[in-house]
Amino acid sequence: MSPALPTGRFSAPPTGRFAPSPTGPLHAGSAVAALASWLDARAQGGRWLVRIEDVDTPRCQPGAAEVILGQLAALGLLPDAPPLWQSSRGAAYQAALDRLLAAGLAYPCGCSRRDIDAAWAAQGRPHDRFAERVYPGTCRAGLNGKPARATRLMTVVDGAGVQIAWTDRRLGAQQQDVAQAVGDFILHRADGLWAYQLAVVVDDAAQGVTDVVRGADLADNTARQIHLQRQLGLPTPRHLHTPLVLAPDGHKLSKQNGAAPLDTRQPLATLQAAAAVLGLPALPATSVTDWLAAATRAWAAAWPLQPAVHGTVA
Repeated sequence: MSPALPTGRFSAPPTGRFAPSPTGPLHAGSAVAALASWLDARAQGGRWLVRIEDVDTPRCQPGAAEVILGQLAALGLLPDAPPLWQSSRGAAYQAALDRLLAAGLAYPCGCSRRDIDAAWAAQGRPHDRFAERVYPGTCRAGLNGKPARATRLMTVVDGAGVQIAWTDRRLGAQQQDVAQAVGDFILHRADGLWAYQLAVVVDDAAQGVTDVVRGADLADNTARQIHLQRQLGLPTPRHLHTPLVLAPDGHKLSKQNGAAPLDTRQPLATLQAAAAVLGLPALPATSVTDWLAAATRAWAAAWPLQPAVHGTVA
């Protein structure tokens, strides 16, 4: 029997999560996201969870998840339940995909990246390698004899592109035409792995996540995730996208550009540096526990509590 998916309403208390990929240790940027999500959950008197997003197995490093959990513990950021590992969640992702396929909301695609680029080039629109590779809908009406490579979600409904509007708690009003910005996006990859968008939506619902607090570089994913939540009848959390920590070259600090592993030997200094990025005031304290309590009060003042989320947002 396929696992049941949650309904489109929240029944859990306010719940936040931190969802690192175990491709290496945490760095200063990921510390900001972890602290923000922890503070937000605690300020609401809610739960804070950790999810290990190891669905992209070729990129994961052996032992990295354990290092990450140790770094969080050193900072006093302890989850309220054992971590959820995406690598154990294949049955739940398959159940969601089966529902979408049965409803005609998703379809198999036989296009490679080269095929997609060729389709746009034929229309005089060559792909900019720094821009999103928007899918032109080539296989939406059928594979035309091509073998299936991936599975995509429809972003055109009743002949019109899906328009998603939402309000970010920090960035304000947001809107995206998903069909124009990204096109029908992948749910199950050509290499057999589950796509990030499907996994994160299914897991947020399964864990009862009411508030997604994460880095601003992930804000662009929000519209397609809301669309997918609506197609699956799942609740949509509130969103707050935090400021990014930048490398000396001005780009986002990341493992890919050589970000140094987070040094937790002086946890108060590390927490204070992350709090400064979040715009919190200096908070003198003699212990991590006292500092986190003061930071929770500061966060509650900076981001006043809102009513709990129920159902999906407009």
